[in-house]
Amino acid sequence: MIGKKMEAAINKQINAEFYSSFLYLSMAADFKSQNFKGFAGWLEVQAHEEYGHAMRFYNHIIERGGRVKLEAIEAPKTEWKNALAAFTDAYEHEQKVTGLIYKLVEIARDEKDYAAESMLKWFIDEQVEEEANTSEILGILTLIGESKGSLYQLDHKLGKRKAD
Repeated sequence: MIGKKMEAAINKQINAEFYSSFLYLSMAADFKSQNFKGFAGWLEVQAHEEYGHAMRFYNHIIERGGRVKLEAIEAPKTEWKNALAAFTDAYEHEQKVTGLIYKLVEIARDEKDYAAESMLKWFIDEQVEEEANTSEILGILTLIGESKGSLYQLDHKLGKRKAD
C-alpha cells in the first residue's frame, strides 16, 4: 500500500509529466507553423515519451492500492523566438523535472518506501538521458546561430528520430 504523502507527491508528478507532454506538443506546433518538420517531429516523439512517463507514475499508484487524482494542466507557452529559445526552455524544463524526481526520491527515503524508490531509479536514469539530449541540441543551436543552412541540416537530422 502506498503512503498518503507519496501518493500525493506522485499525483503532482503525473500532472508535471502531462504538462511536459503539452509543452513539447506546443513547441512542435510552433515549429510546424514555421515549416521545421524535423524539429516538430523530434518534439512530438518527446511529447509521447512524457505522456508515457505520466502513465508509468499513474500505474505505480494504482498497482499499490492508491488513488490517482488528476488535476488541470497549465497551458504552456505557444511561441518561441527561434529554435535556440525553444531548446533553451526544453533544457531548463528537463532540469526542473530532474529536481522534481529527486524530491520524490527524498520522500521515498524518508517514508522508507522501497517500492517507490526502486521505481524512481528508472526516472533518475531517464532524466540523465533527457538532459543530455536537450543539452546536445542546445549546444548545436548555440554553435550554428541563425545559419539557415545549418538549421535546415539539424532539422533534417532531428526529423529522423522515431518513437521507441
